[in-house]
Amino acid sequence: MGTQSESLLTEYIQVKQTLLMRHHIFSLLLFMSFAFAACKKDAPEPAAAPDLPPTPTADNTRTYLALGDSYTIGQSVPAVDQWGMQLAALLREEGIAISNPVTVARTGWTTSELASAIAAADLKPSFDLVSLLIGVNNQYRGQSLETYRSEFGQLLQTAIRLAKGDPTRVLVLSIPDWGATPFAQGSNRQQISAEINAFNDVAREITKNAGVTFIDITPLTREAASDPSYVAGDGLHYSGTMHREWALLTLPKAKDILK
Repeated sequence: MGTQSESLLTEYIQVKQTLLMRHHIFSLLLFMSFAFAACKKDAPEPAAAPDLPPTPTADNTRTYLALGDSYTIGQSVPAVDQWGMQLAALLREEGIAISNPVTVARTGWTTSELASAIAAADLKPSFDLVSLLIGVNNQYRGQSLETYRSEFGQLLQTAIRLAKGDPTRVLVLSIPDWGATPFAQGSNRQQISAEINAFNDVAREITKNAGVTFIDITPLTREAASDPSYVAGDGLHYSGTMHREWALLTLPKAKDILK
């Protein structure tokens, strides 16, 4: 009986030691697990750096001011498809560091409304390149050529002043012929075309007398009558494809100005 009691006591002690050892091992593993988690929380992996395009330095970046109406803001097309935005991108492809255009333009503006907006913007006369495309709403609203002549002439002088007072830094684009778009269906297309020609003749004369380059995009816009890819979804304004044609036509002169 004594021998059996001693044997049971020895077995009890061994079992207790085994349980204590397992408890210590478990506690150690649990501590290590919390410590590892805390380390991960305190030292997260660094986030990947964003892939940003190179930014030209301020001392060599040219500036561009685009003045106009719906054709300048690219009504009904994404901003990136505006002809001025595309021109800036093409110039950068040619190795010319130039910012995206500062744009003063709105759908529906006439010459007088653009002049008021420029005055309100209080722009500095420090632009390396200035473009001007205005007049379609003067024609559309039935305003006179005499009014257009006076107001366009004043706008052109403003554009020259904003281009550091240098007329060779200014580009004037002709008025597109909206009569060739689907929007003009049912209208007198020949009359619209004739009136657009008359307004463009005035703009061309004033532009050349001021020593400014005149770029005739009107023939391109008349191709919209037979090529629907040139027309935006609203049936009146022009697609990014047409805007690219204007940018490509303007590119050689813009390069000459900025070289």
